[in-house]
Amino acid sequence: MGPRREGDGADVGHVGHGPRAAGFGGADGQKRGGPSSASGHAGDRLRPRTGRVDPRIARSRERILRAALAELGEAGYGAFAIESVAARAGVGKSTIYRHWPDKLALIGAAFHTLHEELGPGLDLGRGTARARAARIVGHVAEVVVSSAFSRAIPAMVDAAERDTGLRAFHHGFQQSARQPLVDILAEGVCSGELAPDLDPELAAFALLGPVFFCRLMTGAPFPPDRAGELLAMVLGPARPG
Repeated sequence: MGPRREGDGADVGHVGHGPRAAGFGGADGQKRGGPSSASGHAGDRLRPRTGRVDPRIARSRERILRAALAELGEAGYGAFAIESVAARAGVGKSTIYRHWPDKLALIGAAFHTLHEELGPGLDLGRGTARARAARIVGHVAEVVVSSAFSRAIPAMVDAAERDTGLRAFHHGFQQSARQPLVDILAEGVCSGELAPDLDPELAAFALLGPVFFCRLMTGAPFPPDRAGELLAMVLGPARPG
């Protein structure tokens, strides 16, 4: 037998989650969406147990999930290999299979978990609807510029056209992440802060669309500091308070 790697035999699938953050437009307190084996069954296995978590287990789990996104970004979904993820993370392959039975479950767990960790400081419980929406759009732009998610986005979009299971997860994940922005815009309409004829769903598409278009279709990312300018174009000028 070879030397025991950190995380071998560890119960890495049961490490507690932090509050839901707005990685792709999400917000604290929002319910996860998404279908299929990745978001449903894997989510059940990943619910935290009560009690203190061994820091070694937490580190192993984080390394595995980040390694999964790195593998997806570099190899693509078709060539994605659990063996490569294990090598990147420095754990045994059996450790991964003990908690994630296939690559779709592992990728789903990686997206959900790291998404929660990216934006805990947005504080979407304060401020006007316009200000909160601007924080979300700016944050999404920052994530898309440079993060593990950014490198995995093209592979995810490509694979969603080819694999029905990943397509279902991808569409569900994005809908869930987008919903907090839709809710904030709807709140602004109801309060009179935003125009009464504004369609919150369509406005959310218009706000997030340029960010992803720039990432996927141009050579330059959308500048996060232009989030306010984008909001002014989509939502119109601020209404008198």
